[in-house]
Parts: sequence; structure tokens; C-alpha cells
Amino acid sequence: MDTELGAWLRQQREDRSWDKREMARRLVDAGRAAGDTAMPTVDGMYHNLHRWEHDGGVSERHKLHYCRVLGIHPSQFGPHPPVEPLDAGLVTAAAPGISELGVTEPVSAAVTSRPDPSLLVPSSFAYRGREESGIGLFAIEREVLMAAHEGSDHAAEHEQHGIGEATLEQFRADLARLSRLTDTGVPLTTFLEARRVRDRIYRLLDRQLRPREQSDLYFLLGCINGLMGLTANRLGYPDAAEELIRAGWAYANTIDHGSLRGMLRAKLAYVTYWRGWFREARDLATDGLRFASQGPLGADLHLNHARAAARLGDLDTARQAVRLAHAAHDSDYSDDVVRIGGEEFALSQATTYAMAGGALAEIRDGEREAAEELEHAISLYEQEPGEHCWFGGKALAGADLAVIRLRSGALDGAATALEPVLTLPPAQRVSTLTIRLARVQNELAAPVFRSSTQARNLGEQIEEFGREAVTTGLHSLSGLS
Repeated sequence: MDTELGAWLRQQREDRSWDKREMARRLVDAGRAAGDTAMPTVDGMYHNLHRWEHDGGVSERHKLHYCRVLGIHPSQFGPHPPVEPLDAGLVTAAAPGISELGVTEPVSAAVTSRPDPSLLVPSSFAYRGREESGIGLFAIEREVLMAAHEGSDHAAEHEQHGIGEATLEQFRADLARLSRLTDTGVPLTTFLEARRVRDRIYRLLDRQLRPREQSDLYFLLGCINGLMGLTANRLGYPDAAEELIRAGWAYANTIDHGSLRGMLRAKLAYVTYWRGWFREARDLATDGLRFASQGPLGADLHLNHARAAARLGDLDTARQAVRLAHAAHDSDYSDDVVRIGGEEFALSQATTYAMAGGALAEIRDGEREAAEELEHAISLYEQEPGEHCWFGGKALAGADLAVIRLRSGALDGAATALEPVLTLPPAQRVSTLTIRLARVQNELAAPVFRSSTQARNLGEQIEEFGREAVTTGLHSLSGLS
């Protein structure tokens, strides 16, 4: 029996003004966020907590979860922490993925009272052993956001009837913010924040709700699962992406929401296309057009249909789909999905041209038209303020344009087109870009470039890009869905 440890645990909780149930909830959330699939329920953790605060006896596994909740390094755990920090291998063994996303240095006393266990996940995010600058700012942002979320949750708990318009309004604002973050932020940051918002909605669904309130929450969940699916795909997890998007589809079906179904079909078609499943991608896009054939959503679906049809050799259908996409985007159409904003709900004109160029590039003798569309897309991206522009848009267009220029032997032009790709920070080097660059490498392997020093240097830059891509350091993680 270690009563001294029990007293320390109780003091740490009381110093943060948490009751035992709140502490239990945080421990469960921290364990699940770290991939611990054997976490008990909150009630079960509550009973464990009562015992631990009485006589200690905390396992090494739960000590790590405590550290995440308390915002401390494992070396700081307990009333008399050891001088040397715990072995990193022990941390890795107890919490899968923590070697990639965890605490690598002792935490200063100034931050040991952080209230959110997940703050420790991105606070020292490293690529190939090299920390990214600015991650500390993210930790500060997480603390502020969690404080705001806790305020919203408390207000929701005290609304007299249902969940109230104020709570729904806040969730709509959260969704719009997540859409912007998906466009401009770090994908892993986006995924974690989207999951937190989704979990808050899950908790509200356990309450007695009016049918309209439940319908509103299902709409929000459909949208958020779609964003999470897209982000999971960018992080290199297409299986998780498909599962998340299909979960969104289930909510959209439940409330019979046509444009939401159209958006989710477009995202799933995109994921399956880049897995090489062209027939499935074509069929998904065709099905989505039953629900949304006009406006930005219609354009998105037509363009996914165009690219899949081109890879299947149906060139006339592909050209027609590109024309329909431009017409759909130019149409005067809007709905509650489009009004959320952001590339994932309202495809921009620049991305419409970029996707059209990518589709035309798959058509035999379509390179000239494709290059025109892609060059126009890049010029439109350059006119957009950086804080509003999708970080991958110009880069993806540049990669597609580089492929076209290499096919015509224009190595200098290809190198210029790749500049916005190769200068992206590692945290934004997503899987869709590494797939595109693999196609560039295939073109660089053509006999005409074998003796070119410039081609060899460009190939080496692409290889380095892949070594530092966000997906390289993430595949030991679990729990993305």
C-alpha cells in the first residue's frame, strides 16, 4: 500500500478543481487517444480512482495516462519522482505510437497544470527526429480551445429543454472552423480537433432530444465524419478514411439529406480513385450525382467521374464530365452544405480547374487542354490570400502539370511546376502529394532523361520529400478512426 502516492494523486486532482468523475473521464479519454483499447468505462475508472487515491497501486500503463492528463513527463510522476526519466522503450510499449507523438523532454513547471490530456500528443511532434517549429503555439491554442469547449459543454448541460439553439449554433461554428482548418492547417491537428468536436456531439446524443435537434446533430456528424475521412486519407490511412466517410453516409441517410450524401459520395469516390479502384470511383461519383448535380458539389462529383472514366478508357464521357463540371460550378446554386464553405463543401474555382486539368491529363492527346486548365488553376491559387487557400491545391496542380511537361521533354518547365510542391513543410506533405510525385518519378525514369543531371537532382528532391512526408512518421499510430 502506497498511501503517499494516493495522497499525491488526490492532491493533483484537487489542485485542478476536478471531482473524481471528471478525473475518471479524462483518464479514459487519454487512454483511448493513445490507442489503449482496454480502457474501462468512466464508471469503472471511477472505482479504480477511488482505490488509487486511497492506497496507490497504479500500474505503469495507467501512470502514463495520468501523465497525459496532468500534462507532465513520466519522470515527474509521483511524490518523489526519480532523477532519471523513464525509459523511452517503456513509454512506447505501454502506449503504441507515443514514440512518434509523445513527450520527448521533461515538461517545465509552467505547463504542468494543462487540463487537456491530448495536449501532449502534438506538443513535440517530430519528423525523422527533428522537431517542427511552432508546435508550442499549437499547444497553447489547444488549451484555449479546450477551455472554450468545456464552457460550451457546461452550458449545454444546463439548458432546460433539449440542447438549445445556442449549443447548435456553436457546433455549426465549430464545423465551419474545422472546414477552414482542413484547407489551411496541419492535417494531424485537424483530425484531432475534429474528433474532439465529434465526441462532444456523441455525448449530447445520449440525452433525450427532440427529433429536429437529433436531425441537426446527425447532419453535423455526417459533415465532420466526411472531413475526418478526407484528413485520414491525406495522412495515408485510406481504410480508415472509407470507414469514416461511410459513417457519415449512414447519418446522411438517416435524415435523408441529399446534398450531404452527394458530398460524401464525392469524397469516397476520390479516396477509391487514388487507391486505383477506378470502376468503384466512377460508380460512386455517378451515384452521388443523383443527389447533387449542380453547384460546387455537382462540379466535384462530375470531376471525380471524369478522372475515373478517363482511366477506364471512356474518353468521350470524361470530356463531357469536365464540361458539365464547369457548367455546374458556374450555376447559381447553394444549399446548407455549400454554405459551410471551404474546399470540401464548396469546391473553389481554382480547384475546379485543377481537377479538370488532372482529368484531361488522363485522356490521350488531351495534354494541351490539361496544361491550360492546370496553368489557369495555379494562377487562380496565386490570387487567393494564403490564409484562405487550400494548402495542397497549388501543389497538386503543379505535380500534375510537371507530369505533362515531362512527357513533352520540358524538364525545366517541370522543375518550375514542382517548386510549390517541394517547398511544402513536412506537416503538409500528405499522401495525395506523394502519390502524385510517384507519377513524376515514373516520367523522370524515361530514357530521354537518364543522362540528365537536372533530372537526377529533381528525383533526389522528390525522394527527400517522401522521406519527410507526414505519412512517414504516422503509420505506427493507432486509433485514427
